[in-house]
Amino acid sequence: MDEKVLKIVTPIIALLTVVFFATFRFMPTIHERYALVVEKREKLFESWDAYTVVQENLDEILVEAEGKDTQLNIEIPADVGEDSLSIENDYLTQSVYVRFPGGADDYFSDYGISGSSDHIKSLFYYKDGDDGVIELNLDHVYEIRTEVTEGNVAMEFIDPHELYDKIVVVDAGHGSRAAGATKKGIMEKEINLQIALQLKKIFDESEENIKVYYTRTEDTNPTFKQRVDLANLSDADLFISIHNNSSQSGNFTSLSGTQVLYSQSDDSEYSSKRLAQICLDNVTDATGSNKRGLMKGDDIYIIRSSEVPVALIEVGFMTNREELDNLISEEYQCKVAQGIYNAVLTAFEEGY
Repeated sequence: MDEKVLKIVTPIIALLTVVFFATFRFMPTIHERYALVVEKREKLFESWDAYTVVQENLDEILVEAEGKDTQLNIEIPADVGEDSLSIENDYLTQSVYVRFPGGADDYFSDYGISGSSDHIKSLFYYKDGDDGVIELNLDHVYEIRTEVTEGNVAMEFIDPHELYDKIVVVDAGHGSRAAGATKKGIMEKEINLQIALQLKKIFDESEENIKVYYTRTEDTNPTFKQRVDLANLSDADLFISIHNNSSQSGNFTSLSGTQVLYSQSDDSEYSSKRLAQICLDNVTDATGSNKRGLMKGDDIYIIRSSEVPVALIEVGFMTNREELDNLISEEYQCKVAQGIYNAVLTAFEEGY
């Protein structure tokens, strides 16, 4: 090979080799995640009956009924009592599941659903073992009010703002196989969740008429879209995501403190940037942590996709030994949660 060509080709080959091995170590994870998605989808559809109704058929299936336009009447077997009926409102996916024992093989031949389809994107009926399940996929986050009578479930969809003064969505970052930063066997996802659960305790004991929706309260990993959709489709007044930081190298360093990311494209009166500053001030006041400041965050999906004021709090650095000890302490987690709660109240006092 010509010496000049060799000089050009050799560094290119070296670079490609580095890229290959850097990418290769992630391949099992990517493959594993894909396999899990496929497996979950296959299991779901194996359990479904042939009865599927999509949006364009809803008006044919739903018979008009007198009464409120937000009400739906679902027929169920007459012997199904309230104790054996299960109704789950999954806010994260905007889905409602009505489960009853002794489900019909051909529901729409034996029973019917009447009322308005204005709030329903799609509707499914399927058998799950011996149970029948009616799944409603909604266009928004709703609170539901139900009344069960013999052979019927009356369901009313209510905008949360009609029931509560304010709506907040709290997102514990990462979860499940997405561990986030990891140091000394401690995973960021666990710290984020513990802070969110401490915050939940405070809100549950609060006398404020604030409804809080959580993207997760267990070791699950909602998609980025599900997380931000919960905020957007509930018309939340505030959207707060809880995370923790790491040095760029992942090694222990002296870097420490709290910083908050915001949407620089939000130039509204009650902006994401102002909310981020409120969160930074209150969390550092409550914990005594170093105030590292604000950062632009539109490169992060949930920040740039949020239609409501959003702040992503990087509570502390897991790559700082002292701060890591703090972050895994229940006492410190309670302080962080109190700071976030104080930030929420401060934001509402300012008019958010």
